Amino acid sequence: MAATDSGEEIQRRRGRPKASSDDEKRSHIVANAGRIFVKHGYAASTTAIVAAEAGVSKQTLYRIFESKEDLFAAVVRDHRRMMLDLPRAPEHVPVSRSLEQIFMIDLEEDKDMERAGLLQLIFREAPQFPELIEILNKEGLLGARQLLADWLAERRAEGRLKLDDAASGARMLMDMVFGGMGPPEGRVNAWPDRTMRLEHLRRCIAIFCKGVEAD
Repeated sequence: MAATDSGEEIQRRRGRPKASSDDEKRSHIVANAGRIFVKHGYAASTTAIVAAEAGVSKQTLYRIFESKEDLFAAVVRDHRRMMLDLPRAPEHVPVSRSLEQIFMIDLEEDKDMERAGLLQLIFREAPQFPELIEILNKEGLLGARQLLADWLAERRAEGRLKLDDAASGARMLMDMVFGGMGPPEGRVNAWPDRTMRLEHLRRCIAIFCKGVEAD
């Protein structure tokens, strides 16, 4: 005679949904928060808006993130990998090709717009909010720039670059490439054709490399 299934076993077979983990909730909230910060700006974005858009309670949001600053830091941290694909394993390809991959100049258009939107938000609002400067120093753009400076210094140590100041080179490259992408709200006017934008970014990188590559 077969044993009677327990209520727990019956519920499991019926596919009772499992409660999402805090890690899943965190990722979901951060994804929504990133869009909201870009759309409304840091000042106008509130945790109430983020909670509503993410479909979670404010209590849940504050259990995972202590404050709006903590939430913004998580957004910047999550997007840093979208700014520069670093760190990365050593590659036996031309430096210019590596830099194209590091800057992900051919990133999918929707991801590229998301990246550009966050960069513009940072440039526009960080001077008004001292707490954002600290976040940038620790988690965001400045951290990414240091990773790029380290990468350039490694190529110099290999004898592939004759760059005297890796930090200055990293700043120069990021100014050229991110500036050349154009702001998301004006990109259509700046670059009516995606191919033209990619050619310009490759040209920026090629000119930089021509000036610093070892003979």
